[in-house]
Amino acid sequence: MKCTFKVSIVGCGSVGATAAYAMLLDGTPTALTLIDVNKDHACGLMTDLEHTQSFTDRTILEAGSDMKLCQGSNIVFITAGARQKEGQTRLELIKVNRKIFKIIIPQIAKAAPNAILVIVSNPVDILTYDAIKLSKFPKGRVFGSGTMLDTIRFQFHIGEKWKVNPRSVEAYILGEHGDTSFPVFSAAEIAGKSLTSFKGFKHKDLEQAYQTTRDAAYRIIHDLGYTCYSIAIVMREIVKHIYSNSRVVLPLSTLLSGEYGHKKVCLSMPCVLGQNGIESTIEIPLNANEKKLLKKSVTTLQKLL
Repeated sequence: MKCTFKVSIVGCGSVGATAAYAMLLDGTPTALTLIDVNKDHACGLMTDLEHTQSFTDRTILEAGSDMKLCQGSNIVFITAGARQKEGQTRLELIKVNRKIFKIIIPQIAKAAPNAILVIVSNPVDILTYDAIKLSKFPKGRVFGSGTMLDTIRFQFHIGEKWKVNPRSVEAYILGEHGDTSFPVFSAAEIAGKSLTSFKGFKHKDLEQAYQTTRDAAYRIIHDLGYTCYSIAIVMREIVKHIYSNSRVVLPLSTLLSGEYGHKKVCLSMPCVLGQNGIESTIEIPLNANEKKLLKKSVTTLQKLL
C-alpha cells in the first residue's frame, strides 16, 4: 500500500516559502503542495526547491493557484493574506484577511474534507474562529499556531537569563496572539522547580523576559521588514507532531467550549496535539491576576467576532 503524508501551504510569501524549505529539509512530508494567488510565484518556489533533491529526502512537489491542489492533504497550512507592517498591530489586518478567508476556506474544505487546517495568518485567533465556521470542520481539526511562537520566544529569554537550554524551561504565553497575550508566571519552572524559588530570583527579570517576548515581532519587523524563520520552525514542528501522533502539549489557538469559564472565542491554551489535530485541552492553574488577563484577551477578541 502506498503511504503518503501530504502537506499543503496556501500562501507562498516569506512565511510560506520559509516553512516549505524547513519541511523539505526535515523530510517529514512525502508530498508538499505550494499554492499562491500568483501562480508563477508558487511555481518558481517549487522549481527552486526541486533542485535540492540530490541532498534531501524524496518529496513530491507541486504548485499552482487552484485550491483543488489541496486534495488528499493531511494538513493544510494557511499563511495567505496581508502581513503585519511596522507600527501595525495584528488586529489591524482583520478586514482584508477576513475577506480572503471567506473566499479560500470553503474551497479548501471542499477539496480536502479530511484535512487538518492550521491557521497562521493574522490575526490568527479571529481567523481560526472564522475558519471553523466557514469549513464546518470539527473544532479539533481547525486550529491556529497561536502563542506557540510567543512561548518559545519566552522560553528562550528565560533560558538566557537563568543560563539553561530553552528546552528545559516550562513556561507558557497564553491568550491572544497579540497585545493581550499574557505569561503564566505562576507556573514557570525549570526542571520542576519554580522560577520564584531560584537563588537571586527577581520578579523584574521574569517580567523583562516577557516584555522582550511581547515586543519581539515589532522589533524584528522594524529591523528585517518581516518575520518568517521562527514561525516556519513552529509550522515544521506541528507537522512532525501530527505525523508521529506525539500527543505533545503545545499552546495553540483553539475554540473554547467552557475552559476557564469562556466559550465562543478562539485563543491559545495548552492543547494535546496528535494525529487528528487537537485531541484535548489542559486547564493549567491560573492565579487571580492571570485569570483577569485571560478575560481581557477573551473580551478583546469577542468584540471583533
